[in-house]
Amino acid sequence: MRFVEGGAFTMGSEAFYPEERPLRQVAVDGFWIDEAPVTNRDFARFVEATGHRTVAEIAPDPKDYPGMDPAMAKAGSLVFTKTAGPVPLTDYHLWWSFTFGADWRHPYGPDSDLDALDLWDHPVVHVAWGDAAAYARWAGKDLPTEAEHEFAARGGLERKEFAWGDELAPGGQMMANYWQGLFPFSNTLDDGWERTSPVRTFPPNGYGLYDMVGNTWEWTSDWWAENPSRGLKAKESGQSCCAAKNPRGGTLKGSFDPSQPQVRIGRKVIKGGSHLCALNHCQRFRPAARHPEMVDTSTSHIGFRCVVRSGKSARR
Repeated sequence: MRFVEGGAFTMGSEAFYPEERPLRQVAVDGFWIDEAPVTNRDFARFVEATGHRTVAEIAPDPKDYPGMDPAMAKAGSLVFTKTAGPVPLTDYHLWWSFTFGADWRHPYGPDSDLDALDLWDHPVVHVAWGDAAAYARWAGKDLPTEAEHEFAARGGLERKEFAWGDELAPGGQMMANYWQGLFPFSNTLDDGWERTSPVRTFPPNGYGLYDMVGNTWEWTSDWWAENPSRGLKAKESGQSCCAAKNPRGGTLKGSFDPSQPQVRIGRKVIKGGSHLCALNHCQRFRPAARHPEMVDTSTSHIGFRCVVRSGKSARR
């Protein structure tokens, strides 16, 4: 883990998506954060020690999802599949499919495995929020808040769009694992990777942290709120005296529609973007980027890392 000194920073961006606005002054206390995302090797140790079964390994109960087709009540997870050609970018069903038998050990489906694909040092995927939280508890850690994640991702840079500055590929150098070309059918692989990459493949940011943007999205502990400045005031200056201290996200009450029982469990904030973010779709391989994700959902492009806050010691 790396220790990140606390401080004030300008959170958000006004250059991309509305949910990142407005710019606001935020301060966080110092904390330790994993240098890289939790890998398959790390997660395997947790599973061996605890016997934990992930959400993707347990068949959903149709009673929890009114209207569910009983044929879909099987263990599995969402897997990305590249399309044969251009498709409407408004219909994610064209590249995401619920794949029976897909889980963290079998990231592309039941016939794939970590050994054959040499994925032990890649970020673990197909973990729902509860799986990530269970790992964090076992390790004596926590999941980061949205503010902690963004502060760490910025690496000490203020008001820069990427974790290394304002230029996506300075001097032509690939700085993160994201999609080059036209999503979701043509990836030029300028960064060398079709899907996830081993952690620490790309340069660290100013705090010595790897993959804070790109590679995989990362779970945070905060509930989603459409307006991230709820209760905060946008600041024109960078004075830390007026910054919101250690802010938290929305509430579960504000994150679900009671008329839709299947979403009552709510959505958490994910940060950092993934290898599926492209210039023509989901430009979220940036510290300010944020997205909601159902806590019972696992996919082939979401992982996590952990933090330890002041006064708490990690066991592992």
